[in-house]
Amino acid sequence: MDAFLSHGHTPHHPVFCTVVPPHLLDKVARSADSTRADAAQRTLETDALLRTRRRISTVRGIVPADADPSAPEGPRRTIYDAQHHTRLPGKKVRAEGADASKDATVNRAYAGLGATYELFLKAYGRHSIDGSGLPLDASVHYGEAYDNAFWDGQQMVFGDGDGDLFLDFTVSVDVIGHELTHGVTQYTANLDYHGQSGALNESLSDVFGSLIKQYSLGQTADQADWLIGAGLLGPHVTGVALRSMKAPGTAYDDDELGKDPQPATMDGYVTTSRDNGGVHINSGIPNHAFYVVATELGGKAWERAGQIWYDTLTGGQLESRADFKDFARLSTTAAVARYGEGGAEHQALQKAWAAVGLG
Repeated sequence: MDAFLSHGHTPHHPVFCTVVPPHLLDKVARSADSTRADAAQRTLETDALLRTRRRISTVRGIVPADADPSAPEGPRRTIYDAQHHTRLPGKKVRAEGADASKDATVNRAYAGLGATYELFLKAYGRHSIDGSGLPLDASVHYGEAYDNAFWDGQQMVFGDGDGDLFLDFTVSVDVIGHELTHGVTQYTANLDYHGQSGALNESLSDVFGSLIKQYSLGQTADQADWLIGAGLLGPHVTGVALRSMKAPGTAYDDDELGKDPQPATMDGYVTTSRDNGGVHINSGIPNHAFYVVATELGGKAWERAGQIWYDTLTGGQLESRADFKDFARLSTTAAVARYGEGGAEHQALQKAWAAVGLG
């Protein structure tokens, strides 16, 4: 994610955010199956190169724009085909309002960008990622059997997967929403991508990714599967998704991928130097807190629960180095500010943070 300049802050190092965590790819790279190991190794090498490139590139200060009510309603999407190369963006294949492509991957990317735009606009009055109508660009068919998707600070990029352990990364609308929400975080709280602030960054992407899926399917909290990346794992994988918000640690338990390492509560908090201090692992804790809030309140999770999380993310009080306790406190304050003290929302927040050990 690019850094931005805000309130006199110095910019942070730009960070590269992927949906498949490095610890999972590391495990596959040690597989006895050379085809699987090679695909994972290629993906890790590509990710490492991109991560380094982001770190050494000039940090361009992005000033977060105030929401612009005059921004034109409606997304401005452009889909490119990287044609299995890694040079971005690739060949332009579909523009806003153009007819559907013969390529289903192009159409899924286009639809996913639209679903993300629509949730943020209709639910929270936010015009695109930056609040001011930022055009939404995405490249598909990136690299050879590339097992990931990412937001690079300016656009979305999707791999096709290896067709064995991972399928096409456009198949899960929540994955598309997850990555684009990194952009929303970039333009608002700009949470540092390390330790608990990094895990909050990842969790916010999971929360809004899940809400985008629920919104597009018209699901209530009790109808939702609360999975991130359902449909993404190949037919031979013992697992249902990359992560579960309902039951962190249960998304997969596979010979090749290993066991889902996410904790649901602070009792299981993982201290590690890998994965930027476990950003994809400990995100299970705030993820589960959101699930508890949403199911306690019932109905459409993007309405009250999602509104509280959105208010917390965009309210200006969430520091870039915020930890879980900061988020718990600010989200409870946001619930009281919008819905009053002692109501169902305030009680749901208190119950949820207590349930994960942050009461």
